[in-house]
Amino acid sequence: MNSNANLILDDGSVWPGRSFGAQPPEPESLAAAKGRFGGEVIFNTGMTGYHEILTDPSYTGQIVMMTYPHIGNYGDDDAWSEVGPESGRSPLRGIKAQGLVVRSFHDGPVPEGRLTLSSFLSSHMVPGISEVDTRGLTLKTRREGSRNGVIVSVKRGSLARAQMTRVMEYLESMPSMDGRDLTGEVGIGVKEVFNPDGEPHVALLDCGVKMNILRELTGRGCRVTVLPSGAASQDVLDLKADALLLSNGPGDPEPLESPASVAKDLMGRLPLWGICLGHQILSRAAGGRTYKMSFGHHGVNHPVRDESTGRVFVTSQNHGFAVDEKSLPEGFTVRFRNANDGSVEGLENKKLKILCVQHHPEASPGPVDSSWIFDSFLDTIKE
Repeated sequence: MNSNANLILDDGSVWPGRSFGAQPPEPESLAAAKGRFGGEVIFNTGMTGYHEILTDPSYTGQIVMMTYPHIGNYGDDDAWSEVGPESGRSPLRGIKAQGLVVRSFHDGPVPEGRLTLSSFLSSHMVPGISEVDTRGLTLKTRREGSRNGVIVSVKRGSLARAQMTRVMEYLESMPSMDGRDLTGEVGIGVKEVFNPDGEPHVALLDCGVKMNILRELTGRGCRVTVLPSGAASQDVLDLKADALLLSNGPGDPEPLESPASVAKDLMGRLPLWGICLGHQILSRAAGGRTYKMSFGHHGVNHPVRDESTGRVFVTSQNHGFAVDEKSLPEGFTVRFRNANDGSVEGLENKKLKILCVQHHPEASPGPVDSSWIFDSFLDTIKE
């Protein structure tokens, strides 16, 4: 195959393709890239929603591979972006993923007023690679687990030995997602209030919140005060909020001691909610443990069962870590469970007024089957 770009994994496997979006780095320039282009390569099973996926802060530090074979035909619109509020800090790029891998991408016209996928990636300096054997790469990931990788330019059909050596040195220097704190690369820098005249008043600890979480809350009439992930419990109490939500976000929950200490200190003092990473932080604050999954859950078609009713609904998911059910302390029950592999998808502690979910009830992208969970969050205040 005539290739001008390679996706290279940290086991030395090479996946050739064609470059689109921003120009990938050359092997010789990787040493100065300081981790900008490399990331954990994960696959997402969504047929659509590539714009929301690329702009989701939870994908920070990852290269996203779409398993659906053709991507990009409806273009991109900044109004769909999931990048959360960024007040009080220098502007960050609107795309949070490190790169995009597809089998084929649409290079033709898109609806008026929208950007093509390639131009959208280029405008945010993010490389893409097409014509990759995404089926083979997905099967490899399922067998062996997620690996770090990087997209690089190829000038003469294949990399020279010296170039490959430089790429492998770069990949060997990349940190694993296990133990990695990425909240410093996402989230708000200073307090910001949304819908200031609304009620009830929800405090939100921003570890990389998606905008649709804010839309779901304000759409239900809530006033939402967004705080940096490093805020203290007293900062939350000073707001006299009715509840605290710990948001989604990227990376490993284990090193996130500050938000976990806030959650531990406020347990029993006001209702606590969590979504994705926030669910994991709450679980650890309660004394539970989390673990790295082999290849995680990334997609818009994951079935989840509500253990209180037996109802199964389809959810949007993006997580590479999960809560160890056996580590949960007394009083915490598994409210939601993944219908495919049985992993924990949500916890409840009625006495402490805690409700948290591993999946994404705000969707974006994906089904809205579980949007009712926001109403359940609000019910904990009424109770």
